[in-house]
Amino acid sequence: MIKYHDQEWGRPIHDDRVLFEFLILESFQAGLSWRTVLHKRKNFRRAFANFDVKKVSKFDTKKINSLMKDAGIIRNSLKIKAAINNAQCFLNIQKEFGSFDKYVWGFTKGKTIVNKPKILKDLPAKTALSDAMSEDMGRHGFKFRGSTITYAFMQAVGMVDDHLVGCPQKLEGLRQGRSLP
Repeated sequence: MIKYHDQEWGRPIHDDRVLFEFLILESFQAGLSWRTVLHKRKNFRRAFANFDVKKVSKFDTKKINSLMKDAGIIRNSLKIKAAINNAQCFLNIQKEFGSFDKYVWGFTKGKTIVNKPKILKDLPAKTALSDAMSEDMGRHGFKFRGSTITYAFMQAVGMVDDHLVGCPQKLEGLRQGRSLP
């Protein structure tokens, strides 16, 4: 958890494959702890073709049945089917916007929103922006993309920096040129 926090969480990501990975992982996390998902991440990479969106978009009933037997991942048929659906939607977004990166980062005008939480209780579960992004994703056909999931995705991929004030990772972000609001 510390390594993930220090090396990944909240760092801006612009690679569509990695964005797809976090989109899928965040949707599987719904109702569970991030720790659960993080400990199964390697298994998810294996099971979901290293998050190759084209391959995942073509998963069929046979593959779904295989995934439902895979104890290394979270075996939830609705989430598995949503991941396949979302891969198809992801590809449509890439066609429409040129990349998924352009689409999602368009919600923040290409910049990281840097918040100033002092304690964990200051962190919101969702915001008006995650509401808007979730709604728009719904219009594009995405499943398991509620505002709370969307906000967690935005935090994970660095669209939002919610590191606590004084956290070394917050200070690193400031050194990289992100400014506080």
